[in-house]
Amino acid sequence: MSEQQENQIREAITRAIAENEVILFMKGTPEAPACGFSARTVGALQSLGVPFAAVDVLPDPRIRQELSALSQWPTIPQLFARGELIGGCDIVTEMYETGELAEVLGARATPESPTSPTVAAGAPLQIENRL
Repeated sequence: MSEQQENQIREAITRAIAENEVILFMKGTPEAPACGFSARTVGALQSLGVPFAAVDVLPDPRIRQELSALSQWPTIPQLFARGELIGGCDIVTEMYETGELAEVLGARATPESPTSPTVAAGAPLQIENRL
């Protein structure tokens, strides 16, 4: 991969994080997560009714590579809120269970389990994966 391609992908990731209040970089889509960790993270967000954008990192391995270099976080999923990395599945799940995630995202906590996705009032914003 050329340095110019890496810079374009990194710039697109940075722009996506800046333009979306809550964005989840995940394996698969919110409607069809491709791993259990992504499914649990989506489930936590949906059970809180938090609107979020999502980017599937699977179609192009450069997305995951540049995202991890940018965030200094090696695993997927990665949740960002207002431009800041919240963390991966374990951190999001723990924050959900303690109510901290609802507080950070400005949502109302609900007693539902984030282990399986639930249908929220509004579908998550699926941004076009142009990275």
